[in-house]
Amino acid sequence: MMSSFKGSAGLLALSAAVLAAMPALAADHKPFPAPRPGFLSPPPASQTDVNAAPSPAEQAAERQQRIKQGYAGAEGDALMPPTEAQQEIAALPKVPQPVMLSAEITEKGAKIGGGLVWRVYDSKPDDNGQLALVARSEDARPILKLPPGDYVVHVAYGDAQASDTLNVRTTPSKKDMILDAGGLKLNAAIAGDVPIPAALLHFDVFTAGTTEADRTPIAQKVSPGDILTLNAGTYHIVSHFGDVNAIVRADLRVEPGQLTEATLYHKAAQASFKLVSDAGGEAIADIDWTVKSKDGQTVFTNTGTFPTTVLEEGDYTVLAKRGDKVYNRDFQVTPGKPEDIEVLTSVY
Repeated sequence: MMSSFKGSAGLLALSAAVLAAMPALAADHKPFPAPRPGFLSPPPASQTDVNAAPSPAEQAAERQQRIKQGYAGAEGDALMPPTEAQQEIAALPKVPQPVMLSAEITEKGAKIGGGLVWRVYDSKPDDNGQLALVARSEDARPILKLPPGDYVVHVAYGDAQASDTLNVRTTPSKKDMILDAGGLKLNAAIAGDVPIPAALLHFDVFTAGTTEADRTPIAQKVSPGDILTLNAGTYHIVSHFGDVNAIVRADLRVEPGQLTEATLYHKAAQASFKLVSDAGGEAIADIDWTVKSKDGQTVFTNTGTFPTTVLEEGDYTVLAKRGDKVYNRDFQVTPGKPEDIEVLTSVY
């Protein structure tokens, strides 16, 4: 099954389909880059003997150097006032410069026309080790005015994201980010291609890993047919049919610039319960229901007249409590269409 994956502005056509689980591979998630060491180092210490009194010539040279470097207070030195050119030089690093940002799904792909969230952080961590947010935009190609310096730029497109260093100098600049992303579209059915109502189905998406502790949630409660935009890599998919025990897992690979479509198959069925006096009779109201698995574990409880749930295939026992009386019945779930389970007061 082939399809097309389009960004918010429809600038990039992506196609491919994967209908079977792939072997688990490490997912590729680019972390925030660490600040480059030393880029904000102070000026080198003077080599002059600190115990020796500087000569007038040395004092003048030092004041001149401080003026050129824009040190606070240096401009007020009456012995050597700064020239207009020196003032411009000292002020130049403080003037914000325009920086144009843009992003692509893949290298040499079309520019993404919408749906982006940009964040720019100071590259020097604060006392808590955090990077301060200095700019944010949801424009497709924002032009930000930033003082010269070094930053970290982060862009998110759906659940895909990328980050990199951003160097702003004394002239306008631009930064193009490559997301290396693809699309993922999920669906599920009951074995035998029996459709599942969309209201009873959702998916959770995690990074790849051999155990639950190794996996990080990426997207949860994803509806069937939704298209997720993800960084290329392998993901662990959990399909939930109902909210009891009908769960299917698979590892799927997302390729850059392509749409991966997958249908997962459940061996389960919907089951409804009613307590009746005679077969086919009217359901008795206000019953406390309990469903236990073959090993005695409680998997479902409810109070009502005609409760419905979803159970994976297997053997179960249902108990219906009415007042001080408890009626029970063993039953079996096989994959397929919904089934009504009657518990008779005249038999059990």
